[in-house]
This record gives sequence, structure tokens and C-alpha cells, in this order.
Amino acid sequence: MNDRYLSVDQVAELLGTTPRFPRRLIEERRIRYVKVGRHVRIPESAVEEFIQSRTVEPIRPRRAALRRAA
Repeated sequence: MNDRYLSVDQVAELLGTTPRFPRRLIEERRIRYVKVGRHVRIPESAVEEFIQSRTVEPIRPRRAALRRAA
């Protein structure tokens, strides 16, 4: 329970998007959220998990592929 709970606007600011994007994530159930009465809160760890799961690592070219003999 040490997790910080963020509002939709706070998550949007954190992600650099409009509030519409986090609301769509909630509607499509692509991110964990908590309902507190009529308010929706997103755990900070859920935002971190979402970012981590969608992070694309760069591909490092193999050196052998760069040194082709003609």
C-alpha cells in the first residue's frame, strides 16, 4: 500500500499526452486502475509497468554483417 495513486490528469501529464489517452487505456483495460467512489485512480506502479512493457529496445547490428567482402 506504499503505492502512490494518480488521477487521470496526472497520468496524462506524466506520459505527455492528453487525458483522453489514459481514459482510453482504462476503458480498454490495458492498464490497472482503482475506483474510489466515482473517481478513478491509477497506481504509479501500473504506469511504470505500462511504460516498461511497451518499451522497444534498439537493435544493435552485428559487426560481421557490416564487414562484407565484395
